[in-house]
Amino acid sequence: MKFELVQLPYAADALEPVISKQTIEFHHGKHLQTYVNNLNNLVPGTKFEAADLETIIKESDGAIFNNAGQILNHNLYFLQFSPTGGGKPDGQLAKAIDATWGSFENFQKEFETAGTGLFGSGWVWLAADNDGKLSILKEPNAGNPLTKGLKPLLTFDVWEHAYYLDFQNRRADQLKSLWNIVDWKVVESRY
Repeated sequence: MKFELVQLPYAADALEPVISKQTIEFHHGKHLQTYVNNLNNLVPGTKFEAADLETIIKESDGAIFNNAGQILNHNLYFLQFSPTGGGKPDGQLAKAIDATWGSFENFQKEFETAGTGLFGSGWVWLAADNDGKLSILKEPNAGNPLTKGLKPLLTFDVWEHAYYLDFQNRRADQLKSLWNIVDWKVVESRY
């Protein structure tokens, strides 16, 4: 299977001021493209040659896992945003968040704390188990809830390349700002 760079459903400048055009061009257009190129060079001749990303992530390790994980993580990340995003979820996801954390605001605080507290680079996730029970995970490097048998719903990228051009070293500020562009319909569809 040949992997391709995911197409964004918005213009490169559409998420400003939260994510600048320059960050999108580097983060999506160059950084993510490198993971795609790497994986396409790594899988020929392996048992993953015809596998999808989810299978590769669940069954691989090393460079193949790292590149596949980063592709899926970035795809989920970029596709969960919208220039008309923000607000709060509704429906079943909102009920599950309230049942787990007491309120959406408590969930946001715990999610931001997890993202700010992750040492080094990685991802903070909202994930669900097969029964719909929610949890917040901190995953270093290319980590993804799939490796724990969970479904990834929402993720914030806490690698510096995701925010350094716009927020320098202010990871906490970046995490707070991302709520303004989350497309909750997309996130809810993953639940």
